[in-house]
Amino acid sequence: MARVLITGGAGFLGSHLCERFLSEGFDVICMDNFITGNPDNIAHLIGNPHFQFVKHDVTEYIYVAGELDHILHFASPASPIDYMKVPIQTLKVGSLGTHKALGLAKAKKARFLIASTSEVYGDPLVHPQEESYWGNVNPIGVRGVYDEAKRFAEAMTMAYHRYHGVETRLLRIFNTYGPRMRINDGRAIPAFMSQALRGEPLTVFGDGSQTRSVCYVDDLVEGIYRLLLSNETDPVNIGNPDEITMLDLAKEILEITGSKSEIVFKPLPEDDPKIRQPNIDRAKRILGWEPRVSRREGLLKTMEYFRKEILG
Repeated sequence: MARVLITGGAGFLGSHLCERFLSEGFDVICMDNFITGNPDNIAHLIGNPHFQFVKHDVTEYIYVAGELDHILHFASPASPIDYMKVPIQTLKVGSLGTHKALGLAKAKKARFLIASTSEVYGDPLVHPQEESYWGNVNPIGVRGVYDEAKRFAEAMTMAYHRYHGVETRLLRIFNTYGPRMRINDGRAIPAFMSQALRGEPLTVFGDGSQTRSVCYVDDLVEGIYRLLLSNETDPVNIGNPDEITMLDLAKEILEITGSKSEIVFKPLPEDDPKIRQPNIDRAKRILGWEPRVSRREGLLKTMEYFRKEILG
């Protein structure tokens, strides 16, 4: 039975990955220090004989006894509200944490998958964004702590691949949503959803014309699983190309929730990307992957989770 270590495994994405790998017959080691992860996300997995939780900060030396086949490095704050609150920890987990996880992969001869992000493209000057684009990032801006941590993590991963021969996979995640997102994590869908369900005004930044392309978590997890088991070592975008403006997304969530909340506008945050849309041709060609869940279907599933969390 193959063993997989998932760092950040108690987070939104990490917990879904733990479930998927357990369902595929893997022994799963979940590692998290709960800076942004939540014990409730994995509570239902405790007691499963194939699941092990280890509370640990991956910026410190990582010890795992026995053989290890795969490492998925997902430990990192991932929303602006988080990485602006803990900027140093964000930089450390992208640099020191990636270094420690890669060192473990080298020692165990494990395949290593790094969770990178569309934020490596910054405020892009090409649209849609394909993997060959080098990005337009402000390294000293408020978002630089996350963007540059992920860019460094990619460089470190490729260095270990080229110099040490570590088997690596490089995933660039575009905006993802679904159950277990934190209500107050600051990203658009949790913010709009919780505001709508509470009857509060929906906060749209700028004039709402900036775009995002949102992918339901089940689709993302399928893409991650296929990438890990593929032979592709170059970066691969995983996301849903279905682009929408933030204003239209707010209106759609109002309609889905049946809320009568108004929409209010606030200044656009510094360095907030104006457009975001993945080119997923490489994922289609190499992995045979593309998203299956429509935005409306995904939002309805997500709304049920938020409704229980907020209204009980």
